[in-house]
Amino acid sequence: MTSRPTLDLPLVTGAWRERDPVGARKFVDLDRVVLESGDQLPAVRVAYETWGTFTGDNAVLVEHALTGDAHVVGPVGPGQPSPGWWDDLVGPGRPIDTDRWFVVATNILGGCQGTTGPASTAPDGQPWGSRFPALTVRDQVTAEIAVADALGIDRWQAVIGGSAGGMRALEWAIAVPDRVARLFLLATSPWASAEQIAYSSTQQAAITSDPDFLGGDYYGASRGPVAGLALARRIAHIAYRSEPELAQRFGREVQEDGRFAVASYLEHHGTKLVRRFDANSYLVLTSAMDTHDVGRGRGGVEQALARITARTIVAGIDSDRLYPLGQQQVLAEGIPRAKELAVVNSLHGHDGFLVEFAQVGALATQLLH
Repeated sequence: MTSRPTLDLPLVTGAWRERDPVGARKFVDLDRVVLESGDQLPAVRVAYETWGTFTGDNAVLVEHALTGDAHVVGPVGPGQPSPGWWDDLVGPGRPIDTDRWFVVATNILGGCQGTTGPASTAPDGQPWGSRFPALTVRDQVTAEIAVADALGIDRWQAVIGGSAGGMRALEWAIAVPDRVARLFLLATSPWASAEQIAYSSTQQAAITSDPDFLGGDYYGASRGPVAGLALARRIAHIAYRSEPELAQRFGREVQEDGRFAVASYLEHHGTKLVRRFDANSYLVLTSAMDTHDVGRGRGGVEQALARITARTIVAGIDSDRLYPLGQQQVLAEGIPRAKELAVVNSLHGHDGFLVEFAQVGALATQLLH
């Protein structure tokens, strides 16, 4: 039986809603996005943030991971529930130097921090909820291509992404290779593995099994599936870190309240996510990741990767048990202009791409030199 998060948590959803402060967000409104399934999403809004000055040929796209958003740089503030997740890498004089580059980050289609997703208002004036269509990573990139068109960006000097963000970066380079000059892929994969889908399915079940899920139509209720979302995050976070790190940090330590310290740590991360995320978005985005396969409909992975013309760096984390190095090796060997696989040494597992700023920054500098 799951324990319900308490403290100052939202009762229904942590999604950004239209009535909330805008913060640093800007918006592009699209007439529609045609999905791989043949369905259409009308009147799509995409939230984005930018840093630096656009000179016509200096744009860099930074792609966030599953529960990230467009707030790559900057503090917590009204409408911005979490600080920038790559503050140490993006900015003046930093590896992704905003004195030179015009950096753009979008919130993913289906997300919950300003871009159209299940918590957004549908054309009938009600939240999309359970009616929101299934998406693929390619659908999300289709929306991003439309945003680039709206911003007048014909070609990215680099597309950079880790984990789920790496999936979108990869799709950019395959779908429209002439629009990507450089590519930086971090802790990502050419397809979703059976184990990755297995982890995802347990997280999805944690949400849909919450009695407050209400089939996905919980926005008008007094409670939403916040307990299920928190549990999903706890499951995910085990895979995001490494066993040696958990052993070193927590071991079998028991707190004064009688709980294992490692269990308290996981609960902390679950409640943190509930404050800024939406359960339906979590389902939509993890399901899109489950369908990720660059070779689908393209003659296989080898032929798909051969389309990429961008100068590429592929990097993996040596302790990553969720996206193991073998997946990045496939990318490094299959992308024509990729260098030898770069291995980031880290105790922190998959989350190393968000933690090892010196090593990741050095690779970014090398690519953007």
